[in-house]
Amino acid sequence: MADDLGDEWWENQPTGADSSPEASDGEGGGDTEVMQQETVPVPAPSEETKQPKECFLIQPKERKENTTKTRKRRKKKITDVLAKSEPKPGLPEDLQKLMKDYYSSRRSVIELEELNLPDSCFLKANDLTHSLSSYLKEICPKWVKLRKNHSEKKSVLMLIICSSAIRALELIRSMTAFRGDSKVIKLFAKHIKVQEQVKLLEKRVLHLGVGTPGRIKELVKQGGFNLNPLKFLVFDWNWRDQKLRRMMDIPEIRKEVFELLEIGVLSLCKSESLKLGLF
Repeated sequence: MADDLGDEWWENQPTGADSSPEASDGEGGGDTEVMQQETVPVPAPSEETKQPKECFLIQPKERKENTTKTRKRRKKKITDVLAKSEPKPGLPEDLQKLMKDYYSSRRSVIELEELNLPDSCFLKANDLTHSLSSYLKEICPKWVKLRKNHSEKKSVLMLIICSSAIRALELIRSMTAFRGDSKVIKLFAKHIKVQEQVKLLEKRVLHLGVGTPGRIKELVKQGGFNLNPLKFLVFDWNWRDQKLRRMMDIPEIRKEVFELLEIGVLSLCKSESLKLGLF
C-alpha cells in the first residue's frame, strides 16, 4: 500500500528539465524578459509623423481662382460686348429715345410729347464713311456764303459738341478742309476761364465753336453766348473713347447735353431755325 502511494506520488512529480532549479530559474527569467519587453521605452515619433499630412491650402486657392474668374466675366460684360459689336451710326431716333428716357421720371405724358422734335429739324446723319470736313460740307454746302453774311458777336453759326477738351482739339484739326478762313473758338473748360471766353466772344465775330456741353451751358447762362444766330448744332455722336463709350454713354455728359437743350436749343429746333446733326 505504501509502495503504491509512493509510486503515485513519484509519477505526479514534474520530470526532466521542468523539475530542476534551472528550469524554474528559466521560467523566472522568461518572466523578466517579458517585463523588460513591456517596459522598454517606445521611441518618440519624429516631427514628420507628429504632423498630419493634410493640404489646407487647396480651398483658398480654389476661392482665389473663382474670384479671378468672376472678375474676368464682369470685364467681359462691360468691354468685350462693345468691342465685338459692329458699330452702328447714330440716328435721330436714338436722340429722341434718350430724351424720353431722361425726362420720363420728371415730366408728365403731355410734357414728354412736347419734347418730340420734328424730323425736319434733323440733318442727314453720318453713315460712318465721312470725315468731319466731308460731313460738314454735305450738310452745309453753302457755308462760305453763310459765314460772309454773319456779323453778330457773342455767337457762332455752327456749334460742334463733344465729350472732352482733347477731343475738341482733334475735331478742330480735322475740319481744316471745311473751315477755310472761318474764325473758330474753343469752348471747353480746360486751361481756359469762363471770363476769358466771354471776352473773346464779345471782341470779334466768330463762325465756328467746338466744345463741351458743360462749358457752353455755363456761357449761355452768364449771357456771354447767344444761341439765337446758331444755324447748325452737330453732336460728335459716333466717336468712342478708350473705354468704348460714346459721348451720350457718359452720364455727366448726357445730363449736361439735355440741360443745354432745355435752355434754348429745343425751342430753336421747333421754330426750324436750327438744324441738328449726328456726326
